[in-house]
Amino acid sequence: NDSLSNNGLSPVRPIKALGQNFLRYEKIVWQVIKVADIKPSDTVIEIGPGKGALTFKLAQKARKVIAIEKDRNMVEILNKNISQKGISNVEVIHEDILNFQFSIFNFQSNPNFQSYKVVANLPYNIATAVIMKFLEAKNPPTFAKATAGKPELMAVITQKEIGQKIVAKPPEMSKLSVFSQLYSQVKIVDYISRKCFYPQPKVDGAILLIQPKKIILKPKALASFTRIVRAGFVWPRKQLSNNLAKGLDIDREKINQWLGQNQILPARRPETLTVEEWIKLTATFV
Repeated sequence: NDSLSNNGLSPVRPIKALGQNFLRYEKIVWQVIKVADIKPSDTVIEIGPGKGALTFKLAQKARKVIAIEKDRNMVEILNKNISQKGISNVEVIHEDILNFQFSIFNFQSNPNFQSYKVVANLPYNIATAVIMKFLEAKNPPTFAKATAGKPELMAVITQKEIGQKIVAKPPEMSKLSVFSQLYSQVKIVDYISRKCFYPQPKVDGAILLIQPKKIILKPKALASFTRIVRAGFVWPRKQLSNNLAKGLDIDREKINQWLGQNQILPARRPETLTVEEWIKLTATFV
């Protein structure tokens, strides 16, 4: 039996509104840590640590673990647990990750923050927003070595459906898959039964390995890319030319010429376009 214990603490009632689903089995915790390839020199950011099932195992492997938790009650439990166990390399920050400013870390005065990894059992209700927040992170101006404000990698648990959406290929693309694949290489490492969580969610989970990559678009082009993709997916099931004409407020005939210039049929659906085709459209967008 490798069920996770309550570490001597009274059971904690998960808060549904915060999307809290605690891991029940130690083998899954170790599987996620293995995917993250944690080294003794690594700094790890964990989101929504909850009772610390993942946190304390990460602390055994990494140099430093920064756990960001929105629930004040969980913060108190975690800090009490850290104190009881005499753990010195875990820092708990009471903050909503979606409001979190990376500038809170003084990158220049903290040489260990040249790179970091994100490892988390993400709260299901904010999983997509959290992933995109890290993928879209800018280089902090104080970074001494331009290693990037993005994490070195992310090993996260999310809903099975979100995982499948992120790794989707044409003809099943979405805004989420386009943007996540622009910013990173991503794969589903494994699926997790809903029975492995407490409380049991309505859907199964997935372990994702997300590896940020260098963006080939300069800031101005990236802004155009974002605008074009958002317009293209206004109505995912409708024809691309119709969406772009309405979303960009450009004459339909001009849109058709622009699509033709890129060998893209106006009647195609946005879900059928590759990331490369969206990039081509951006390059020829006037």
